[in-house]
Amino acid sequence: MNKDLTVGKPELVLWKFAIPLFGSVIFQQMYNIADSLIAGRYAGEKALAAVGNSYEITLIYLAFAFGCNIGCSVIVSQLFGAKKYADMKTAVWTTFISSGILCIVLTVLGFLLGPLLLYLINTPENVFADSLLYLNIYTAGLLFLFFYNIATGIFSAMGDSRTPFIFLAFSSAANIVMDYIFVKYYNMGVAGVAWATFICQGVSCMLAVFTIFRRLSRIKTDGKVVRFSVPMFHNLARIAIPSMLQQSFVSVGNIILQSIINVYGSGVMAGYSAVIKLNNLAITSFTTLGNAMSNFTAQNIGANKLERIKKGYRGGLLLVYIICIPVVALYLLYGENFMKFFMRDESLEAVATGVQFIGIVAPLYFVIGTKLMTDGILRGAGAMKQFMAATFMDLFLRVILAFILSGQFGSVGIWFSWPVGWILGTALSLYFYVSGSWKKGLFRTEK
Repeated sequence: MNKDLTVGKPELVLWKFAIPLFGSVIFQQMYNIADSLIAGRYAGEKALAAVGNSYEITLIYLAFAFGCNIGCSVIVSQLFGAKKYADMKTAVWTTFISSGILCIVLTVLGFLLGPLLLYLINTPENVFADSLLYLNIYTAGLLFLFFYNIATGIFSAMGDSRTPFIFLAFSSAANIVMDYIFVKYYNMGVAGVAWATFICQGVSCMLAVFTIFRRLSRIKTDGKVVRFSVPMFHNLARIAIPSMLQQSFVSVGNIILQSIINVYGSGVMAGYSAVIKLNNLAITSFTTLGNAMSNFTAQNIGANKLERIKKGYRGGLLLVYIICIPVVALYLLYGENFMKFFMRDESLEAVATGVQFIGIVAPLYFVIGTKLMTDGILRGAGAMKQFMAATFMDLFLRVILAFILSGQFGSVGIWFSWPVGWILGTALSLYFYVSGSWKKGLFRTEK
């Protein structure tokens, strides 16, 4: 149910709010891993490469959905903290309407430009057809992706992290079962993986949206709620558009990196496809904790309780580091075992690629975890210029160094670009936080 994050001991309040969100992302990443695992084990290395190859393009869609999620979540959090419930409902309606229009545009563009994007990232001919098939099915489900992300953002904004956890737990379990049935027993290959995601995401979306509007109807407000407000749209856009741009540039950067990786053939592609899911399991977990920090920050800004944010931040960092310790240890000690788990034929090149990558980046999870938690404060305060600057520092360096180092050291040179980008990006985020620049011009929630 709804939870006021502006009362109680800040560290404990943040932990109780963040841990179910962490559980949610574990389930979400488990079904992403299952896509690769089942494709690799039951459909072969080429299918695994195709799923991983298309995944980098789907991150562009996720960037837009994430932007809508963050824009709505930050504004609704601030309005909920300020107890401006009529304005909060207006923000929700405005987000769904504007996001629905954006989603239709992206769906059309996705079908038209999908083949071109696959050509641009140097997709090998032997995985092109499967990559396009997976991408088209994924594109058909964009409305589910967008509305589900918005719904989870609203739940979090109102302090409810348990409901998204329940939805994701059931959805992820169903997705894994359907992946297995479609691919192993119906021999649907890459299409089976894609349709399983489409169906489960659709059901989760409809249940989440229904629950959101049912819950909002129980919150009493005076007067008629405005369904679409241009000033509110501007407020949402000031947060959402920078978030979309930031995530889109990250996705474009990942596509550029994928195009460099693709030059090394399907073995390296398959290894990267598998290990990037392991990496994303960690990074997405830290990102989700950062999102919890954003909601905590935004509610307390709405309630004008800025002194609670610093205490919550310390508690958030402690939680990140506690999670980092076992994750880093497991990846370093059992990286090869994890990679072989994905492979039907245990391709030596693919396994070696994954072990190399995770050995280089895993020790730096403590660094990137610090950055993402700090970014949560910047984003929750609406300090989007600082947030984007720190992110672009990381991305720019990764892409440039990948080009340079791959020419000198081959594929292993690409993996070294991650730690450098993370370190400098984290330094910049910490500077913005410590300097207090995020407090200047705090975002206003006027209607």
